[in-house]
Amino acid sequence: MATTAEIAPPPGYTEWQGPWSAARRRRGRRRHTLLWSLLYPPPRAERVTPTITGILLIAVSLAIGTAAYNTSNNILYITLSMLLSCLVLSGVLSWLNLRELGWRLHLAGPWRAGQERPIALELRSEKTLLPTYALWFELEAGEAKERRHLAVRLDPGETHRLEWPVNLPKRGRVAVRLRAVGSLYPFGFLRKAVASELAGEVLVWPAAVAYARSATGAVWRTSRGRGTEKRRGREGEFQALRRYVPGDAPRLVHWKASARLRHLMVRQFSSEGVAGFTLRLCGDAAVWTQPEQFELAVGLAATLAEDLFHEGCLHATVLGDEAPREVRQWRDVERFLDRLAVLEPGERAAGGGGGRAMERRILNLEPQGPRGVAAMIDGKPAATA
Repeated sequence: MATTAEIAPPPGYTEWQGPWSAARRRRGRRRHTLLWSLLYPPPRAERVTPTITGILLIAVSLAIGTAAYNTSNNILYITLSMLLSCLVLSGVLSWLNLRELGWRLHLAGPWRAGQERPIALELRSEKTLLPTYALWFELEAGEAKERRHLAVRLDPGETHRLEWPVNLPKRGRVAVRLRAVGSLYPFGFLRKAVASELAGEVLVWPAAVAYARSATGAVWRTSRGRGTEKRRGREGEFQALRRYVPGDAPRLVHWKASARLRHLMVRQFSSEGVAGFTLRLCGDAAVWTQPEQFELAVGLAATLAEDLFHEGCLHATVLGDEAPREVRQWRDVERFLDRLAVLEPGERAAGGGGGRAMERRILNLEPQGPRGVAAMIDGKPAATA
């Protein structure tokens, strides 16, 4: 039977790790090796430090031991042995508390700059007898750090999920790490920490920006072209749902989605909107001289891509001098947002993506003034941010 560590992780999850997980048990440790690892743990792997209470207990033990040696009082020797037993028992139980325990990260997407998303830490106990108590975990996502505590008892064979809401302010690739796992169980005299190498990476999409469309709106109304209304939804394959616009056939209304979203939604087919938009962003450093203005342009490109797709009039995306990449489904928009997340000024987009040249109206993002950005069509601003 496959153990937790042997099963391939699903998308969005990291592999299971832990100080005594099945992956390490397969190495076949001998008994003397196990005993030596308890007495002298590997460097930076496991660390045991006394707490303030533990330091006071050690000081009291030294004082009682000195008094017992000078007076030869058996009661003092018995008291000293009980204090030392508490220290030893605390160390052994803290070791057993972390034994056969595994953890992994769940980095649920999509991630967007400025929006809060949870980072989940899943725990699984592979023990057969003893439960697990009072653990703490040091998590790090970019510059954000947090210590989460296990407030419940984890029985043998059970799983538990800890969530950490994180708001990542910038787009790009962000490393997520579990730096250490610790335990104060059972008496709080010793603090046992285990270094962790568990790490993952999330791709943060650009933040959505507020923009204003052209006051006349002519460039938007002519995007569907004349004569396309008669063929709307009668040919091709189903692509997605979009908002209802005047002229749509009533039989195309998706009533369940309309009731759920509280506004009319219609089915969109591949033959619809043949004269839509091609969204283009050039990352030339000579054009985008201000970093803040370039970030605004990336955010506007991401926002327009989503809005135009839901309206059924986004047909291709272009970064730099590459060939157009046709947009047929939401996954194509997600790939465009993934590329925007790591786009830098001066970078030339790699690969054409197999797109073909299409006769579409091009929404070209250009600087407007010292801070603004405009989406231009035939030299006229269609949207500004």
